[in-house]
Amino acid sequence: MTSIIPLAEIDPQLVEDLLDAAFGTDRHDRTAYKLREGMTMLEGLSLAAVDQEKHELLGSIQCWPIALTDEEGRAHPMIMVGPVAVYPDIQREGIGRAMMAALLKEIQPEDSLPLVMIGDPEYYERFFGFTAEGTGGWTLPGPWEPSRLLMRAGPAGKPLPKTGKLGPWTQ
Repeated sequence: MTSIIPLAEIDPQLVEDLLDAAFGTDRHDRTAYKLREGMTMLEGLSLAAVDQEKHELLGSIQCWPIALTDEEGRAHPMIMVGPVAVYPDIQREGIGRAMMAALLKEIQPEDSLPLVMIGDPEYYERFFGFTAEGTGGWTLPGPWEPSRLLMRAGPAGKPLPKTGKLGPWTQ
């Protein structure tokens, strides 16, 4: 039986092993890592999927504080979702989808922080409402495919700048 639990309950080395298996040992060079550089994972929104019977980690989803800095230098706080990782031999079994659904249940309806991720636009829009609409004028601290920079606005729908640079939320 698969359960979703707080990621903080998992040995960090097991999470690193999972991320290496899912994304490769060179994953630290990716733009997504530069976006959240120096930030601490948001523990209340970072989750793990575990097999309760075998006591095994199956997947993890992490969230990070980031911000979009507009042309006037104002920071607009956001939450970066990712990495969403599942061991390659059990991908496509619904584990990632279950973790994302659990994460979205943790987001309170009155929360207005947009969620941002780099991911497959067809999948994340179809199942979770993430879209590249509105992110086309944003820049990142490294290479990225603009169609894969996705956002899911908070319920308040506060308009965001059309241009700006994403990076760590330094307040």
